[in-house]
Amino acid sequence: MKKCRGRPKCPRRVEQTPDVTYFKPRGVPLSDLEVVSLTVEELEALRLVDVEGLRQEDAATKVGISRRAFWEDLKAARMKVALALSTGKAIEIKGGNYIRAEGTDVREDIDA
Repeated sequence: MKKCRGRPKCPRRVEQTPDVTYFKPRGVPLSDLEVVSLTVEELEALRLVDVEGLRQEDAATKVGISRRAFWEDLKAARMKVALALSTGKAIEIKGGNYIRAEGTDVREDIDA
C-alpha cells in the first residue's frame, strides 16, 4: 500500500459508472496482456472533457474539485489510455475514490 503524503484525496462526484470494465487488443487473450488500470474518476474526467466537450474549469466544478486536481486526473487518464493503445496493453477500469452524483453509492479503493 502506498504511503499518502499531504492532504487526502477528496472523493470526486461521478455521474456515470462504466458497465464495461475491460478493453483489450483483438485476438490476444487477456491472460497474455499487461493491464493498465484506469480509475473511475479518471474515466469521468476523460468523458466530461473529451466526450461532452466541457472546459476543464466547468468539468472540475461538476466533479467538485479544483481545476488543478481535475487537470491531474485528466492528465493521468490520457497518459494511461495512450500508453495502452500505443503498446497493445489492456485497459481495466476499477477503483478510485468517488461518490455517485446523486449522493449515493460511495466507493473507495485503497489500491488505486
